Amino acid sequence: MAIIRVITDSDSNLPLSLAKQHEIDLVPISVQFGDESFKDSFEIDNSTMFPRIDKSGKLPTTAAPSPTDFLHAFQKAFESGADSVICVTVGSAVSRTYESALMAASELPGRKITILDSEHLSMAQGFIAIKAAEAVKAGASHEQAVAMGRSLIPRSYLFGSLSTLKYLALGGRLSSTAANLGNLLNIRPILCMKNGKLDLLEKVRTNKVAMNRLVELLVESVGNRAIEQAAILHVLNESGAEEFKALLQRSLKLPEATGVYDFGPGLSVHTGPGMIGCVLIAKE
Repeated sequence: MAIIRVITDSDSNLPLSLAKQHEIDLVPISVQFGDESFKDSFEIDNSTMFPRIDKSGKLPTTAAPSPTDFLHAFQKAFESGADSVICVTVGSAVSRTYESALMAASELPGRKITILDSEHLSMAQGFIAIKAAEAVKAGASHEQAVAMGRSLIPRSYLFGSLSTLKYLALGGRLSSTAANLGNLLNIRPILCMKNGKLDLLEKVRTNKVAMNRLVELLVESVGNRAIEQAAILHVLNESGAEEFKALLQRSLKLPEATGVYDFGPGLSVHTGPGMIGCVLIAKE
């Protein structure tokens, strides 16, 4: 049986333990504070990043893995005995990660490598990588595993709500005046994945209204379909995530394995602490 290795980047928000469980290799996004660079998931997390942001008053920059980073990951997979590689990247509309992976694959013309654009991020991307890895373990061929992973793309949904506008202002996406006024009015932006990007869908007031609206949007998205996978996302707000999970369970039957996951530094730098989100994968 052919040995197939699955690789993804850290914008998948896969915890290292879960990646190890499914034998998925992670290529990290870089988070850069001036001349200092840290590997997302390996050298920095939300609990260490945000105090540093608050102290400096400046956001770090994030950088997609370089083609060399992916090349090293691919070579390591082949050196360890892999016959082929499936690489699932964060959506190409939000990052150059996909482009970097393609460039790396072109450096190994004699090797079988598929670069799969997830068109998503966070655990929506992570579930695609897991689906491909599970297919491989079940004996699927390379092409079958790619198809299984790709099948999740059109039935994946991600919505989230921000608890502060401060970090949008720090990132230049909003004026500080508008951010301060919005925070005073308790404005909670609702975000969703649309055309491969995480975009502002609407704005509501108060956290309670925002959480209820997230539930409404998720219920509308899955319709009458059962839920195959689910993940609750948060940024330094685990208690809020657990509360939202309980709220969502009143309206939808979530899988028993539904977990609570960090919306990691490569993504959370744009949302700030307190963010709550959810990924649902509807069954076919």
